[in-house]
Amino acid sequence: MTRIDSNGAERRRWNDRAWASAWSRRELLTMAVADVLVGRAGLRPGDRVLDIGTGGGVAAFAAGLIVGEGIVVGADISEPMVEMARDRAEQRAAGNVSFVVADVQHQTVPGGPFDVAISQFGVMFFDEPQVAFANIRRQLVSGGRLRFACWRAAELNPWFPGSALAGIVPPPPPPAPGKSPTGPFSLCDADRTMGILEASGWREVASAAHDLVVTVERDVIVDDEALRMFGVAQDAMAAAWEAIEGRLAPITRDDGRIDVPLAFQVFTAAA
Repeated sequence: MTRIDSNGAERRRWNDRAWASAWSRRELLTMAVADVLVGRAGLRPGDRVLDIGTGGGVAAFAAGLIVGEGIVVGADISEPMVEMARDRAEQRAAGNVSFVVADVQHQTVPGGPFDVAISQFGVMFFDEPQVAFANIRRQLVSGGRLRFACWRAAELNPWFPGSALAGIVPPPPPPAPGKSPTGPFSLCDADRTMGILEASGWREVASAAHDLVVTVERDVIVDDEALRMFGVAQDAMAAAWEAIEGRLAPITRDDGRIDVPLAFQVFTAAA
């Protein structure tokens, strides 16, 4: 059973129906990373793969094409995201890919033990990361592989709306005792993250930096709903948009589309 104090803030955020309904648009920002992540995973036919924080299943489906008679299980704390991923699996007739609602920080995902665990921007939201990575390791075979993508520093990702909103929205409250901050950049410090993995029992821990540029419409990155999720009050919307547009101006094309630099890293480890 999921602990009720586990990832509470993130569970509320990712189960917000309005936020989840826009995910098919928002994921256009990061879909290109799936090829990098899956390429680093060394997947083989017959592998059993766990995809952590699967969202709409982009990385899970990419893995499913490789493992063939193996299986891919995508796990996420978001019921709306899992519903979306299941609908996509049915539309694609992806019989070797399935999805479950689960908090991988504490729960055991059905279908294991797994040969490989992957995650495309899904592991930065654990409020007890050492506990979470230890739990993931227990669900892999001996020598199993962990591969996950997470963001590098916020200043290398100028598209991120939160960076422009300082002074417009209040800072997040400090984490509760025994908890860690969560959010897109919680694992951006490679040395700290490698230390967490090693403390969780992982071996052969390494990271590699990657850079991509994708071109998207502005509402893929931010819209009024996203600003509300960041905590922008209605009477502060004009100031928030002014700050956002100033931040995006250097990477905005003449046609209004955004050339988005994605500065991320892929961590690798062995169970």
